[in-house]
Amino acid sequence: MRAFINYLIAYLRSTSRPVLLITSLFIAALIAANYTVGIESRIRALPWYFALGGFFLFYLIVLAVVWGLQAAWNKTLLNQAKLLILLGLAPLYFALKMIHWNLLPLLPSSIADTRFPWDHYIQLVLQLPLKLLLLLVFLWTLYKVGLLPGKSFDAAVGLTRKNFNTLPYFGLLLCTVPLIVLASTQHDFLLVYPKVKNLAFINGYAKPVWPWKLLYEISYGLDFLGIELFFRGLLIVVLVNYVGPDARASPGLLRHGPAHSEPSMDSVLPMAAFYCTIHFGKPLGECISSFFGGLILGVLAARTRTILGGLIVHLGLAWLMELGGWLGGLWHH
Repeated sequence: MRAFINYLIAYLRSTSRPVLLITSLFIAALIAANYTVGIESRIRALPWYFALGGFFLFYLIVLAVVWGLQAAWNKTLLNQAKLLILLGLAPLYFALKMIHWNLLPLLPSSIADTRFPWDHYIQLVLQLPLKLLLLLVFLWTLYKVGLLPGKSFDAAVGLTRKNFNTLPYFGLLLCTVPLIVLASTQHDFLLVYPKVKNLAFINGYAKPVWPWKLLYEISYGLDFLGIELFFRGLLIVVLVNYVGPDARASPGLLRHGPAHSEPSMDSVLPMAAFYCTIHFGKPLGECISSFFGGLILGVLAARTRTILGGLIVHLGLAWLMELGGWLGGLWHH
């Protein structure tokens, strides 16, 4: 845990304070605008093709602004074609993830002809695993065409146990428990969590109902593997190879230095800003805290070159919030 704290202190000391301040003010303004006029909800309400374009444009602007701020203090930062390609493709994938997929026409007729409530259940449970599959195909394609440098696909996206120590991440997760307990008393939190209450429509159709809800929770958990692969894998572990000191001398080459070497942290702030904006449909407290959580997990991923620790924290946090929402709902009733 002490090493984690040292990593964060080193990041704050090495990061341009003007960039950090301006980015924080930019994100604060976006949060204020979203929870006043509803940026996310307005885009989501559009027909799917306009929503796809809207999310893509919004995420692209956020990345362009924050990376642009980084480049203003580092003139060589955006002088790489591969880096620019990745920064353009990343918001396109996430825009595809954000829109609702109508899966039934794509499924075998024996499944697609299923009637309520199981047609709706299938849609809910299959959405997130299929979007994770799309991400894996997307990342694998980038790896095969040489945009993700690394000796193996696992290492390229941070799915490696090298430099990985489990206990500090469980310590971080433990620190979130009081915050979840507090959140579980808040009305806006209980309106969203537990997510499994979205399956209330199968009550009375399935006996017992718990296996179907457990399957939903597993599907929900898979989404956090996708989140970590995208934000800490692609936008941190991959991009460290493009923006580090060694990478500027030899663009796109993977550095094999130890975890305690000094990697560039230029990709952390843009990732945290992007990460915050995908929480615009969540309770305000969760949205604000996601920016700081993104910074912390981004720094750790950059230093360790693995996303497994972030996956422990993120997945544990998600299921603790499910538990907190359930217990909070019982308490209020």
